[in-house]
Amino acid sequence: MVNEKDVPENLGWNINVRDGTKQVVAVPELRLVDKAWLQLKSVVGGLILKVWRFLVKAWNLGVAEPKKIIHAMKVGLALTIVSLCYYLRSMYEGVGGNAMWAVMTVVVVFESSVGATLYKSINRVAATSLAGSLGLGVHWISYKSGEKFEPIIIGISVFFLASAATFSRFISSVKSRFDYGAVIFILTFTLVSVSGYRVNEISELAFQRLLTIFIGTSFCILISIFFYPTWAGAELHRLIYQNLEKLADSLDGYVIGYFDDNGNVAEDSNHNKAIKGYKYVLDSKATEDNLANFARWEPAHGGFNFYHPWKQYLKIGASLRSSAYCIEALRGCMDSESQAPGIWYLKKHVSNACKTMNKSSSDILRELAITVKTMTKSSKMGLLVQEMNTAVQKLQISLKSLPSCLIAPTSEETADEAPFRKTCITPLVEVIPLTTFVSLLIENAARINGIVDAVNELAIMVDMKHGSSKKTNTVITLPQIPKP
Repeated sequence: MVNEKDVPENLGWNINVRDGTKQVVAVPELRLVDKAWLQLKSVVGGLILKVWRFLVKAWNLGVAEPKKIIHAMKVGLALTIVSLCYYLRSMYEGVGGNAMWAVMTVVVVFESSVGATLYKSINRVAATSLAGSLGLGVHWISYKSGEKFEPIIIGISVFFLASAATFSRFISSVKSRFDYGAVIFILTFTLVSVSGYRVNEISELAFQRLLTIFIGTSFCILISIFFYPTWAGAELHRLIYQNLEKLADSLDGYVIGYFDDNGNVAEDSNHNKAIKGYKYVLDSKATEDNLANFARWEPAHGGFNFYHPWKQYLKIGASLRSSAYCIEALRGCMDSESQAPGIWYLKKHVSNACKTMNKSSSDILRELAITVKTMTKSSKMGLLVQEMNTAVQKLQISLKSLPSCLIAPTSEETADEAPFRKTCITPLVEVIPLTTFVSLLIENAARINGIVDAVNELAIMVDMKHGSSKKTNTVITLPQIPKP
């Protein structure tokens, strides 16, 4: 180990000269100012690099999802217009210093979709009006009761009404539609009641705040609807048929991957992303609930009227997740697959039946996606369902004959290279993943029938028309799948 005393104070470079001599070139020692400058440059360079990476990420996000840029511009436009309340003298004299409430309303109320903006705007205006009216009433009653009872009446009213409004938020029907309004009611009523105890002109103050809130919400609604609107109903509609397509891709990928030569699913990026689409279906429940709640507030748009059955989309989404859980279990069977010598023979025995049934199932899911996307009935859905149920029956027959295939033939060669046949008995425990995989395919077929039922109910509710000139029956007849 080298001691500090052995290290020379002045370091240098040894340079070999052409004449064979060596020359020592001293390395100049950096001054304190130079060290500080280098450190400052590294810090600034790192900061600039982080800012550049953030800008690149923001640019990529804007290119991938231009709706986010449009929403940001709409919020900026609304704030610019509402801010004129401060600059125009006539408007400022009308609302006074309460013009700030219009700006706050735009910031709080403006959302990315029309339905969410309408939900918050209507809740805010209604809750502010109701809370302001009750606050004025409580203020008038307390004022008439005298100075001695005034704070008591205000305190009791605030306690009971705030408690009732808070409790209402636990009711599911109120929470789904008026949760934001309940919060605004509590805030506004408390402010009006408490400020009314000290402010004499409480009615004028309440009117000005209500007017500014109405101005802010009006501009939010108008800009949200008439400038590149994003409809929550259309987003929910798109999400449902895209989930149908993802479910079909996942089912195809895992079944085909299970019965291929390698027994593994391909791991390239595009294919791997496609077959794992069922995970997006499992994670979409919260998004579906929010979009369905906001869609109920939207006016008629596109092919959707005001009373469009958005709740039925939630039933379709629940049926999709039920099928996605089966696909997730299929993935688990692939991970726990045994490599026993006779498994390949058993898989070959049920391979054709499984692939046939899988093709029918995925074709149904894709046909349902087209049905939901185009809002037209499919003339071949009944035939596809019948083919799937027939394939299920054949697969059940193959599954029942599986015990007779546990003794699998194999071929080996002797020392004199003469092949002979012998048998390989597969342990029963090694067959469990395969039988579970086949049983899950049968169960998934029954759940796909549930998806067809849900889509068929939607078709009846919205009175879907047939996509082809040849009309078939309105209700899709679903043959029952026999229990294994």
